[in-house]
Amino acid sequence: MKYNRKKTAAILSALALSVLSGCSSGKTENLDQGMALVEQLEYEDAMASFDAAILNGEDLQLAYRGMGLAYMGLSRYEEAAGSLQRALSYSDERPDQMDYDINYYLATAYYKQGNLDGAKGVYEAILALRPKEKTAWYLKGVIELAQGDTEGASADFDRAVSLDLQDYDLRIDIFCSCAENGQQELGQGYLQTVLDDGDSKLSDYNTGRMNYYLGNYDAARNALESAMDTDGSSEVVSLLGQTYEQLGDYNYAASVYSNYLNQTPDAQIYNQLGLCDLHIGDYEAALAAFQAGIAMEGSQIMQTLRFNEIVAYEYLGQFDQARLKMEEYLTAYPDDAKAQREYEFLQTR
Repeated sequence: MKYNRKKTAAILSALALSVLSGCSSGKTENLDQGMALVEQLEYEDAMASFDAAILNGEDLQLAYRGMGLAYMGLSRYEEAAGSLQRALSYSDERPDQMDYDINYYLATAYYKQGNLDGAKGVYEAILALRPKEKTAWYLKGVIELAQGDTEGASADFDRAVSLDLQDYDLRIDIFCSCAENGQQELGQGYLQTVLDDGDSKLSDYNTGRMNYYLGNYDAARNALESAMDTDGSSEVVSLLGQTYEQLGDYNYAASVYSNYLNQTPDAQIYNQLGLCDLHIGDYEAALAAFQAGIAMEGSQIMQTLRFNEIVAYEYLGQFDQARLKMEEYLTAYPDDAKAQREYEFLQTR
């Protein structure tokens, strides 16, 4: 079964709030430029902007925070942690939202280093001050799963869920994290409970989601088709198409995606259509779909689209173009081990 959810590291990275307001003393020119460059994946240039912000007397906490993000983008996690710790040194005695934001990024840096104890310690520190922070309970559980502490992880997941019983995104994240760590049965319980409760207010979309991740594809299809009657959102379309893929009907899945895209361009749906076209064997159509998604600047799945574009070039036998695109990709995403292995393969073609 294909889990169409973010990997644990990506979940960790996405949690912090990208805020550049509130505590600045006034001047933000270099800070603003640095954060814009981070969003554009221009990490080296961003570092120069944050250095200039420090020299220019701009907000030091935000400058070191930005440096931490740039170092993370460069896969220099030890230096990222150092910068984020430096940012925290400028905190007031009473932590504010920015302090929690920085701590979530610090935990991510520790996690990416393989320092699981360090990451867990950050979440414990957050929870000591904010015991109702469900995100921290969830992520602490993810760390414990990675450490082999299933009992501790289960207790923390239970605590996270208890804080918001109807947060279905959280339940799916828990399921996917469990599945990635060989504890699929544990994760299934958080989804099955929703269906067993028989809540008459449970939407068709959420009924479909629970069944999809549980592998009940016929039930998922029926619920999602009903959801389409009232909610033709990209989320419903994406999952309905994936459900038809799981049922083996790739041509109908492709039509679901295409019909939506004829009305509303969407990077995620372009990616799903491209993957479907790859499976069908229409590699030219797949390449066109991925490139249409890439053309939509600012997409949160740009990395995925760019990698899949390379895959499409490989299927087309255009290895020179694939190699060139891979070099560009690795410049932007240097810590992608799978891409590094693929680049080694391309160099032999």
